[in-house]
Amino acid sequence: MRVLENMRRIVMGLIQDELKITKIKELLNMDLTLPSYQRPYSWSVKSTNTLFMDTYGAFKDGIDEYRLGSVILHKEGFGKYNIVDGQQRVTTLSILLYCLDYKRHSMLKEEYGTLSNDTIVTNFGVLDRRIKELPDNERQRYKEYLLNQCTTVQIVTDSEQEAFQFFDSQNSRGKELAPHDLLKSYHLREMTSEAENQKIKIINRWENVNQDDLDDLFKSYLYPLTQWYKRKEGLRYSSSKIDSFKGIKGVNIYNYSVYHKASNLYVEQFNANGSNELLASKYLNQFQLTQPLIAGKRFFNYTLHYGKLLEKIQKQIYLFHKQDEIPSKRSGDIYIKQLYECSVLFFADRFGLESLTQSVMQLLYSWSYSLRLTMHAVYPQTINKYAIGQHERVNHGIDMFSAISEMTDPEELKLLVLSQPDIDNNNKEKYKAVYELLREWNRW
Repeated sequence: MRVLENMRRIVMGLIQDELKITKIKELLNMDLTLPSYQRPYSWSVKSTNTLFMDTYGAFKDGIDEYRLGSVILHKEGFGKYNIVDGQQRVTTLSILLYCLDYKRHSMLKEEYGTLSNDTIVTNFGVLDRRIKELPDNERQRYKEYLLNQCTTVQIVTDSEQEAFQFFDSQNSRGKELAPHDLLKSYHLREMTSEAENQKIKIINRWENVNQDDLDDLFKSYLYPLTQWYKRKEGLRYSSSKIDSFKGIKGVNIYNYSVYHKASNLYVEQFNANGSNELLASKYLNQFQLTQPLIAGKRFFNYTLHYGKLLEKIQKQIYLFHKQDEIPSKRSGDIYIKQLYECSVLFFADRFGLESLTQSVMQLLYSWSYSLRLTMHAVYPQTINKYAIGQHERVNHGIDMFSAISEMTDPEELKLLVLSQPDIDNNNKEKYKAVYELLREWNRW
């Protein structure tokens, strides 16, 4: 009921400003801009072609009005409108109309990042080919149809906060945005004290990261790890669980928050003023998976840090093992591989990459792949039970991530005694390289 009431309040606030059905021509003739917090233009060829087919089909069928969803705008200054939601559709429509020789709209003047530009070029090629396939006498009429009979629900407010509230509410139902997109919007709103050029710099770095990789980073690594060491379930990461990564807000003045904010500030100043050089030490790492993150710019640095650390971990695993020792043909194999990567990542996060000695890698591999040899089939639920030490068939009671989080010295890992798995006979042949390696290392 509270959610519904909030929605009514938000919508009413927007209606008071502007809520109306707008022709595409009117929309594109507004002074539209892409704020720095927007994600890159990333519509697939399939989505682009679908938009063309849907609008062209409506044109051919003689539909009087074709509705193209909604656009949320934040009015800023004198007639300037930031696109809060709808930039993917608006950009694609702009490309389509450009192919139809309609070039009198503001979106063509916007500056896009490298990733966006590449996608624009690709989709321009797709739409240009589709337009050239049309009879000459249809192109002008189709253009007029797009401009004057295709419409959108235009939502305008002069409050950026209201725009984001409506955006979040709208995208919490129906087709969801990726959780990391919602987190991006949230943390950009927390960057109130940052200069505009700093925001742009951060967003440019974010845009240069593959968005699928970001999705996988949170879903398969960061979210499970931040739950498993607390003996909690790390499954089913979605937009409803992003609170785990919202962090400590700048306005929070409680003891715990002040301590962590001060710690982050000290580390940043230490690294920035060259103190590490004076003390002949390396740059201090300001992030730990067992510690809360700080909302705003530090979230983006946190994400990039763990993306790079994961890459280093995966490279180290690749160098340490032969290919057949890391099977990846079946979905269960992928889950085990990710579990192994998670264990190495979590250990390196606590003690540093230099702590990943041969004995550490052997034990973490043995722990991870004991599950593979034991189970005929491995599912996410299997991984989750094992990670928190609740799997009945192998290493019951060894909650690896919780154990690592409580260690004060990397040598303590050697105190963990793994049980010999009850190996499935079929797995001895199916995963022969894994079986032989574990038998050699553990004398099974």
